Amino acid sequence: MSRIAKKLIIIPDNIKIIVNKQVVSLSNNNKILVNTFSKDVNIIVNNNKIFFKPKIKCKNGWAQAGTVRSLVNSMIIGITKGFKKKLILFGIGYKFSIENNILHLMIGFSHTILYTIPNGITGKCLNQNEIILKGINKQLLGQVAADIRSYRPPEPYKGKGIRYDDEIIKIKETKKK
Repeated sequence: MSRIAKKLIIIPDNIKIIVNKQVVSLSNNNKILVNTFSKDVNIIVNNNKIFFKPKIKCKNGWAQAGTVRSLVNSMIIGITKGFKKKLILFGIGYKFSIENNILHLMIGFSHTILYTIPNGITGKCLNQNEIILKGINKQLLGQVAADIRSYRPPEPYKGKGIRYDDEIIKIKETKKK
């Protein structure tokens, strides 16, 4: 049985929540997040508290309830605080720049890579080698950061490429005769 699913979520005062069957929508000022969840989980809102119960009380049902609880909690954190990811570019001649929500990547190819940042995510270049991505949707933010990183993942011998701020790359020793 899931311990996470048994924890209730207390809704902050400034957030309005609407649960329609399996669709949960959260709103705060001008921010809105909507998500559809598994039909195997009952979502109960009562006195600014959210409870999660599986429809069938088995191991898989409790696992689904724990997953839904975690996703709803991430939605609440995203609406109140927001999420951010920082990407760092290592390599000589590599650089980032943003113009009109389009990210320009100069990362050693013969051409500049243009990546359109989706709605709901904002990007800010701190300098030529650092970019901060911010958004309220945790899943979308992680996917955008992973897509940008996939253009030039860090290589194991020199460490050149795009990496997350907290990522540690183990550098391999060079090959010897």
